[in-house]
Amino acid sequence: MDKTNVKNESITRQEDDFAQWYTDICLKAELMAYARTKGFIVYRPYGYAIWEAIKSWFDAEIKKTGHHNVYLPSLIPESLLNEEKEHVEGFAPECAIVTIGGSKPLAEKLYVRPTSETLFCDYFKDIVHSFRDLPVKDNQWCSVVRWEKTTRPFLRGSEFLWQEGHTLHATREEAEAETLGQLRLYERMGRELLAIPFTSGRKTESEKFAGAVDTYTIEALMKDGQALQSGTSHFFGQGFAEHFGIKFLDADNVQKTPWQTSWGASTRLIGAVIMVHGDDNGLVLPPFIAPTQAIIIPIRGDKDPQVAQAAIRLKEELAKAGIRVDLDDSKKSPGWKFSQYEMKGVPVRIEVGPRDVAQGVVTLTRRCDGAKQVLPLDQVAARMPEILKDIHETMYAKALAYTESHTTTCYTYDQLKEVVTTGKGYARVMWCGSHECEVKVKNDVSATSRCMPFDQTPFADTCCICGQPARAVVLFDRAY
Repeated sequence: MDKTNVKNESITRQEDDFAQWYTDICLKAELMAYARTKGFIVYRPYGYAIWEAIKSWFDAEIKKTGHHNVYLPSLIPESLLNEEKEHVEGFAPECAIVTIGGSKPLAEKLYVRPTSETLFCDYFKDIVHSFRDLPVKDNQWCSVVRWEKTTRPFLRGSEFLWQEGHTLHATREEAEAETLGQLRLYERMGRELLAIPFTSGRKTESEKFAGAVDTYTIEALMKDGQALQSGTSHFFGQGFAEHFGIKFLDADNVQKTPWQTSWGASTRLIGAVIMVHGDDNGLVLPPFIAPTQAIIIPIRGDKDPQVAQAAIRLKEELAKAGIRVDLDDSKKSPGWKFSQYEMKGVPVRIEVGPRDVAQGVVTLTRRCDGAKQVLPLDQVAARMPEILKDIHETMYAKALAYTESHTTTCYTYDQLKEVVTTGKGYARVMWCGSHECEVKVKNDVSATSRCMPFDQTPFADTCCICGQPARAVVLFDRAY
């Protein structure tokens, strides 16, 4: 049998095995391939193009607010890493260590960066001397290595790509504004680019980043009801700066310690897009990050010159209008092509057939909801931007409705356990603030506090876990 003329191999259904469904999409949509080194992946062109779209959007936005890109070494001397003990303890189990250079043992171990706080602090202490040097607003695009025991493509890998912002400020108020400002930018990225309604808030003391005063997070809710931490923004206070001796002479001629922030998001966002929007037929890509926004499929184009010419002309018009468009005029059957581009999540499919050309129209099919639309051929390019915008808004509204319907206010511990163990999403509870209650939930149902949302309006007086007086509203859920 000619495999180019049959429907693409199906993927596992979400309800049968969500984890296998996810892996099937990663592989069959050609987002990645497994590398020879265990725990590492190859970002295939289609998957990397999605990351490039995210990177381009975010990079442009931070440059509008005066941030600059830098690049620091990938190796950290052991003596430098050990200068901040609390921070190191959080990463030590995941570190990869280089002990040989060339053919000779190294005099000092070098750690492949799991994150870059110590590198930035060592750099900052040499470039900041006066209040005139502040603020420093740097960002780095790079990869980090964390030797994970259990890996999953994009979600948790031994190496992943990300951005990490590191800033220094003269006052606490400036640093706190930076911390929350970057969190809001991540929220905007979800709303305007990824069609993901992030739930944001502050992490509890036990869940915050090692060495931070406050950690803020964006959480996304997957279709299996589990949460995914998708980005974080940290207010470091002055702790790191004091450890590393970063000082500046202020305008009042007094030596002072600057205030510091750090914030980052990674290729984990690709995993969020897959699990928030995907369905049993494959990827469903938000149009503004889709490598191909529209795919043109000529019907009998190899036998009808008018169809072939119309398809080529339409591609040229769409490309001129700034649409990322492709034309598949291969010998594969239309059915195979429909299935293939459905799997790859292309937002719009455009069919051009003999009857369409004769009538001067084409048929558009939206990936996000299967809706079909017949448009005059000469209007497609002009209408495409609004069509893509509507697709984005439709996807965002659908994801928001899911998040809202899968956030349950719980008044008892039994309710909390029932919500998180049955995949119903966030359990919104009143909490006393004790670490012991968080540990109990984790031990009993493998769920963690995802965040304390900014809306802290109380709905009960006591902690639903222990019955003691409540101090905060918290969202609990199982998480990736």
